[in-house]
Amino acid sequence: MTTLVTGAPGTINRRTHPLWFLAPAYGLLLVFFFLPTVFNFIYAFTDWSGFKAAINPVGFENFSQLTSDGTLFRALRITLVYAVLVAVFQNLFGFLLAVLLERDTVVNRIARTFFLIPVLMSALAVGYIFQALFKGTTLLADTTWTIVVVALIHAWKWMGLSMLIYLAGLKTISLDVTEAASIDGASRWTAFWRIRVPLLAPAVTFNVATALLGSMNGFDIVQATTGGGPARTTEILNIFIYRTFGQGLFAQATTMSLMLFLLVALMAFPVIYVLRKREEVL
Repeated sequence: MTTLVTGAPGTINRRTHPLWFLAPAYGLLLVFFFLPTVFNFIYAFTDWSGFKAAINPVGFENFSQLTSDGTLFRALRITLVYAVLVAVFQNLFGFLLAVLLERDTVVNRIARTFFLIPVLMSALAVGYIFQALFKGTTLLADTTWTIVVVALIHAWKWMGLSMLIYLAGLKTISLDVTEAASIDGASRWTAFWRIRVPLLAPAVTFNVATALLGSMNGFDIVQATTGGGPARTTEILNIFIYRTFGQGLFAQATTMSLMLFLLVALMAFPVIYVLRKREEVL
């Protein structure tokens, strides 16, 4: 005989779904996220390296050393430029594709599938493919424009995801809204820019935030295409951390990863806040 346990609508009965079921997930989260994050804060204030057996606290010495020669600020500046370029390109391409492929035709469905293929590909594979395609050209050798080229490659890989989000946003807009606008005398162009585009504000918030945060934590594509070159002009912070850690300077690498964590946090919350406020206004 089966006993049915019922409760109020929308609630979870603890007799059928005990909280200890979450213990494995919380355990994994503790071991692979919280503990490394805590140690990241601790080791940033030590002299941990591959050349010493002991680990000693050094206070803010790592921070002062990294800021004194300007290398950290240069990597931060390149990371910010790269993140902004990727966010602009990825959202521009994704939005245009969503508008062009909005109608549910056979051709458009096939095209959407093809544009989603890069999203499923390995970022390293994408980087190496473009590195081979551009080999022998100046596209990855110019100290001014290479970062733009790499940002375009990053945007190309992820524009299918942005397209999908914008398509979902366009599909949720009721036809009654645009029909009412046309009855009031608005042209299709006016109805699109004045009504449909503002209603895409939630999709814009999601796409801009994910593009910015994803590119600020980027590594694979830059490493595969330029390795941080030429002349370190594409050396984003994760590339810098990778090189520093490879040199055995573990504490300095940990300090830079802490700076990246703080940079992402300081940039993410204001951007999301502003975009959320924009949603309320629209």
